[in-house]
Amino acid sequence: MDQNKIPEAPRPPGRRAAPRSSGWGKRLALVCGLTALALGGGAMLLTLFLGGKQPPPPVTFSYRDQILTAIDGLAVNRYGTEGFSTDPLGRVSYERDGLLAKAGIDVSFYQGEIDWQAVAADGVDFALIRLGYRGYTEGGLFLDSSYESNIQGALEAGLEVGVYFFSQAITPQEGMEEAQFVLDALADCDITYPVVFDWEPITPGNGARTDGLDGQTLTQCAVSFCRTIQEGGYEPMVYFNQDQGYLTYDLTQLDQWPFWLAEYDQIPGFYYHFDFWQYTHTGTVAGIQGEVDWNLDLRPTALPEEPEE
Repeated sequence: MDQNKIPEAPRPPGRRAAPRSSGWGKRLALVCGLTALALGGGAMLLTLFLGGKQPPPPVTFSYRDQILTAIDGLAVNRYGTEGFSTDPLGRVSYERDGLLAKAGIDVSFYQGEIDWQAVAADGVDFALIRLGYRGYTEGGLFLDSSYESNIQGALEAGLEVGVYFFSQAITPQEGMEEAQFVLDALADCDITYPVVFDWEPITPGNGARTDGLDGQTLTQCAVSFCRTIQEGGYEPMVYFNQDQGYLTYDLTQLDQWPFWLAEYDQIPGFYYHFDFWQYTHTGTVAGIQGEVDWNLDLRPTALPEEPEE
């Protein structure tokens, strides 16, 4: 034995020597602790921010062969399907809680000479009359040749009367120009129904100056028209079919004004809210030779607005 070494004291029975602690182990424990704390704090903040709820998945719906995502904040169609009915003549009506939609037609010079007294006696409450149009090749502005006689006859028959303008605007400035054209023509007319922006695509191959117009520009044309009409003291409205409503217009920029939907069916399936519904272009009515468009003004049956969550 080396006399210069002091022997170790014997270990107590049943106990093991404590392992030596390393610096790496302490650092790892510290990192794990801080990570757990951060994750826990982040989860708590997320829970507080969301009110304890996970964000709902986006609402989708199908249109033809497409799946579309519903636009947040845009009012949806709340008309009860059970309220719609169709009579033997193919005329659709809508009722909710004893409230009835108004029935109406829209006409232009294509309907020829109209016996407005006979029209009024055949269940028609209102008429939307074409005031004019813009040419789709050269872009000139024109009055409908039957506008004055139609509006005078409809008013004398006691109908509610509005007008529409067949737009082919390609810039917001042209939309404003069309609206001013309408206001000038309405100077001596006492109408109570809306003034409608009616922009429709022309069949390809006809040399339309509107070919290829993008949806954002078209939306701005409609906004310009509607604002000018509103400033002139009338109620604007925008007409569109389902394709335009879903795929072309930015409806969030237009929903401050009523929508007039063209969807030819017995019950409308359009996802978003609309106020007027054109449900056929092959209807008939006394006082008019040939076919005519039939419409419903659904505003008298409107449900109260849903409270915001």
